[in-house]
Amino acid sequence: MHWRSLGLRLTCVPLLLAAAGCHSIPLDGNIRTDANVSAGFQGTVDVRLPNTSDPGPVGPVIVRGGAHGPQSARVAIVDVDGLMLNQNMSGLYSAGENPVSALREKLEAAAGDPRVRAVVLRINSPGGGVAATDLMAEELRRFRAATGKPVVSCMLDVATGGAYYLALGGDRVIALPTTITGAVGAIVNHANLQDAMAQLNVRVEPIKAGELVDMGSVTGPLPKQAQTLFQEMADAFRDRFAARVRACRPAMAEADHKLLADGRIVPATQALVRHMIDALGYPDDAIAEAERLSGVSGAEVVLFQRPGTPVHSIYAVVPNVPLQSELIPFSYPGLERSKLPTFLYLWQPDPTLTRQSGR
Repeated sequence: MHWRSLGLRLTCVPLLLAAAGCHSIPLDGNIRTDANVSAGFQGTVDVRLPNTSDPGPVGPVIVRGGAHGPQSARVAIVDVDGLMLNQNMSGLYSAGENPVSALREKLEAAAGDPRVRAVVLRINSPGGGVAATDLMAEELRRFRAATGKPVVSCMLDVATGGAYYLALGGDRVIALPTTITGAVGAIVNHANLQDAMAQLNVRVEPIKAGELVDMGSVTGPLPKQAQTLFQEMADAFRDRFAARVRACRPAMAEADHKLLADGRIVPATQALVRHMIDALGYPDDAIAEAERLSGVSGAEVVLFQRPGTPVHSIYAVVPNVPLQSELIPFSYPGLERSKLPTFLYLWQPDPTLTRQSGR
């Protein structure tokens, strides 16, 4: 009889090894039943992980019917949620989206649908990688240039760093009255794990050709020269961001730009006063603005999502939290550095924010 049929409960730390791809995991513990009967056990258990399948391309899912029936013009909601990284947000029992790839696919779907007359770019993100952010902004620029379809950026809870960088590419930028935005700056993470490694009796002895080829290594403090070089690069990326703000928000005064120069975040009410955004409103207001810009009314509203995605309203978000976030509930700054971009346009009050936990 299968152990689950007896209502047994299994608790064992070795299951964490499943994340490393083990097929047989040693067990040593006990089994308890609802009848308070316990028994010791020792041995192995086979672990088989499901294969990741392709659910298919994105397609339009209607979240609001049109006033003119099946032939109504459409406004498409293109959602950008979570960290903006050019990599799959995936893990054990999770097949997540690459945010850069997903944005392009959804924009291509909107471009290829003749009924889509405008796009609402719905953004809820603290930002992401400098390169990923720039790629996504370029995809949006090309979409607008190729189709002529207006884009209204609609910022939800948070649209900071790279998320604001992306939002600037819309014809209009609307934010909730309670949105947090800003963080016009760049950051590079560096964690010095020298003391932690010493406690584990780990010593790194690299053989290298080039004094700075490992600059940014977590095995020790940053040398002065490396600090200088990193600072120069971060400043250059910040200047690129600031130049985009100047180009896209011509109504901003010099005092507004100086205020944002330190990378601060601001509430939407202040962002409106500083001309960082065009209006305060809600997603329905962004949809109405998209209709106005495209010259339609009573549009059908669609979200582009993959088959099987539970989408029933304009706020729908696909959950994407890998199971290893529950199996391994810690994230030490620097331990997952191989999965991180080096430079970030990101509001990052928590140094572990860029762990790959999806949304």
